[in-house]
Amino acid sequence: MLSHEDNETLVRVGPGTTMGDMMRLYWLPFMASSDLEKDGQPQTVKLLDETLIVFRDSEGRVGLVDHICPHRGAPLVFGRNEDCGLRCVYHGWKFDVDGNVADMPAEPPRSRLKDRVKIKSYPCVERGGVVWTYMGDEPDESRPALPSFEWNMVPEENVVVTFRVQECNWLQALEGEIDSAHAPILHGRIDDGGSINQWVAKRDLRPTFECMRQDFGMSIASRRVLDDDTLYWRVNQFVMPFFSLVPPQSNEFYELSGHAWVPIDDENTLCIMFSYRPDEPLHPKSRKVFLDGHNGRETGHPSREGFDDQGAQVPFGRYVSKYRRETGWLFDNEAQKTTWFSGLPGLWVQDAACQSGVLRVYDRTREHLCTSDTGIAMTRRMLLETAHAFRDSGKKPDRFDDPDLYLVRAVSLKLPKDLPWAEAGKAPMTAKVGEGLGYEL
Repeated sequence: MLSHEDNETLVRVGPGTTMGDMMRLYWLPFMASSDLEKDGQPQTVKLLDETLIVFRDSEGRVGLVDHICPHRGAPLVFGRNEDCGLRCVYHGWKFDVDGNVADMPAEPPRSRLKDRVKIKSYPCVERGGVVWTYMGDEPDESRPALPSFEWNMVPEENVVVTFRVQECNWLQALEGEIDSAHAPILHGRIDDGGSINQWVAKRDLRPTFECMRQDFGMSIASRRVLDDDTLYWRVNQFVMPFFSLVPPQSNEFYELSGHAWVPIDDENTLCIMFSYRPDEPLHPKSRKVFLDGHNGRETGHPSREGFDDQGAQVPFGRYVSKYRRETGWLFDNEAQKTTWFSGLPGLWVQDAACQSGVLRVYDRTREHLCTSDTGIAMTRRMLLETAHAFRDSGKKPDRFDDPDLYLVRAVSLKLPKDLPWAEAGKAPMTAKVGEGLGYEL
């Protein structure tokens, strides 16, 4: 368990907090490019407990600016997005994507006021259909490069990226994915159907864990016995500051996957899921079930029909799902009795309900960690050491600004029992865009 003080250090992400300020060192993914139309309706977003407005101007540039007009405090979400700027509907003040005032209709022509007024803005870059922003203090010339995450650099046909809001702190969500012990249990069935029941990890529900600290974060390896001579290793990756990578499964629909667990505020998380193949298009069936669900159930991705759009005035309103605390995640007690171990309608819903069903910020002093929580305990320790060093001396995480640091893959390996996973996995855990896995699933 964590002390109350350590828990507070890790979960608080607003301006002036240790974790919030450290996360501002990094580029943050936060929206699908396709959800921003030229001169379209501005959208409210919230990142690291800052409420902002995002819009795409007439020339296709993305602006991320303060949500309040500096004139008299009117909400800019109602602004007219036109002629390369966002015009407040109250008095017509107009702002460009950099926060500069482009027009003040009620001011005299010779007024110098617009030269003295500027709203907060953050730079945005698009790559692979995702909008990223940098909320740190570094100027253009010393700003870190966009991280070279493989999922964000493969061709469009190789990847699916989806967005949803989850009602809990970012760390609770992250820890659910780096904990691989839960997967064959929470996601299992009580009948004989489904791929989870045939999954090799289902054969051994008591994995042994080994962790290795890396420059990028942490490798969490789970070992299961396959037979007398062979071990099955699944190595999940935690990549600073909030990314998790999940190994592929052994079937024709394999893909590499993971999440960015982007903090909205202390109690809500923007969950960006990516599934991809590095060297070939995703299987058409995989793409379809990711986007549409399967037989009325959710996969690891939120389905297109599963959203409950809350409108542009709600932060990330279009990414709010009907499967949430307010609706009880549409738990089905009859399905729990007959088919699904959890009774919850799909993979990500099962995870989200367990991660956020009790408290949005869980009191970790009440935990009783066990052997299968080794990866979680080690990751927390690493995060605390990094956060304390940053808070106490200003030391930034090693190589955080090296884009190639993020060329990482999670792996699933069947190895002779005397071959160390770290040795066998060193090459396949290094991502090479355009190249295959480098091993047999």
